[in-house]
Amino acid sequence: MKNSSLGAFLLVLVLLLATQSLEARLQVCKPSGEIRGKNPPPNQCNQENDSDCCKNGKLYPTYKCSPPVSGSTKAVLTLNSFEKDGDGGAPSECDNKYHSDNTPVVALSTGWYSGGSRCLNNITISANGRSVTAMVVDECDSTMGCDSDHDYQPPCPNNIVDASKAVWKALGVPEDNWGELDITWSGA
Repeated sequence: MKNSSLGAFLLVLVLLLATQSLEARLQVCKPSGEIRGKNPPPNQCNQENDSDCCKNGKLYPTYKCSPPVSGSTKAVLTLNSFEKDGDGGAPSECDNKYHSDNTPVVALSTGWYSGGSRCLNNITISANGRSVTAMVVDECDSTMGCDSDHDYQPPCPNNIVDASKAVWKALGVPEDNWGELDITWSGA
């Protein structure tokens, strides 16, 4: 009788651990705070690529996390210029350089950027029946925004892969459809 009680206890323990592990993987990344928008000074928000500018009084959520990374992580692809005077603002965080719009590079939301641990690594982006490899060169800041350091743009959502024009072209997306696209990404 002791063996069957021990076996039942172990089975319950394994099921409990498996349930907790599943709950941890399905955990939702919730906002960590918010920023109140202020209108940018005249001509200070670069709206290239239809970038949004902060609006006075609007509350923007901030995130310290992103959804869990898997072998095929769902995300939203957005368009960004990493060139000098582009809507990306300052040089890229990973290498303090600007990058040509003709080079497949990306910025990841803060949680996925992971303090720079993915810097200069390649990821594979899939959508539209195609895939492209792009290098991570920057963070799409999900914790800050609406200031000169962030080109007076709102904080980045927590599920963004912000990509150069080269990525959009490689995915075969017609230029008039550039802006936002549901994608998956993984380490290359």
